[in-house]
Amino acid sequence: MPIAFLRSVIFQIASYIALIVYVPVMLIGWLIPAKRRYYVMFSYGFTVMWLARLIVGLRWQVEGLHNLPKPSAGQGRLIAAKHQSTWDSMILPTLLNQPAFILKKELLWIPIFGTGLAGMGPIAIDRKAGSKALKIIIKEGKAQLAAGRDVIIFPEGTRYRPDANPEYKIGAAMLAIQAHTEVTPIAINSGCHWPKGQFIKSAGTIHVVIGPPIAVTGKRADRLTEEIEHWIETEQHKLYAQYGCKSAPKLNAKANPNLS
Repeated sequence: MPIAFLRSVIFQIASYIALIVYVPVMLIGWLIPAKRRYYVMFSYGFTVMWLARLIVGLRWQVEGLHNLPKPSAGQGRLIAAKHQSTWDSMILPTLLNQPAFILKKELLWIPIFGTGLAGMGPIAIDRKAGSKALKIIIKEGKAQLAAGRDVIIFPEGTRYRPDANPEYKIGAAMLAIQAHTEVTPIAINSGCHWPKGQFIKSAGTIHVVIGPPIAVTGKRADRLTEEIEHWIETEQHKLYAQYGCKSAPKLNAKANPNLS
């Protein structure tokens, strides 16, 4: 524990220094045309991810890349991913095509970080707006997909610890149906090493598993949401069982409906 704490302190300090250094990079990034701006703005997230690897010893392994549909100029891919850690938003852009994150608008208000995030062209919503927020997700999500950009939505709406009960919302399914596109689910056990609300990060390997696309034809949004949840949560528990996770729920298949 003392070593993990020390590493976390050094990592936090290094992250703050990187954020300060990021300011001129961000300013230069805003001068670059939008189509080339994305990864300049993302450079801070990429840096933090590698600092976590170097200082904390936080590595990663990606499985199922063959399940990602081939990118198309006229159609982006809709991604529904588990969200347990800040780390998730750093790894996904390295796997996808300049993805537009669907996120809470408050993130854009964070000094420096929020300005850079805005330059990446996210879909920002007011999570308290209810049906209005859903309309924005569908309208802007369809536009980004039609422009060839991938769209990432975290179906639970926010980060949850591994032991939290999942609460999948209908937004991902509604967007998929309205955009006539399949959904690619992704499981990530990042919360086992970089838990929400916990300062100490632990060394180890985060596993990212990309599932086969889920078809939407002829399905209602509630049924599609259930399919997305079933695949992700089943895979999450497989990861907990295979690699271990101190904060994962101690459930068996009979106690957990997602595994039945």
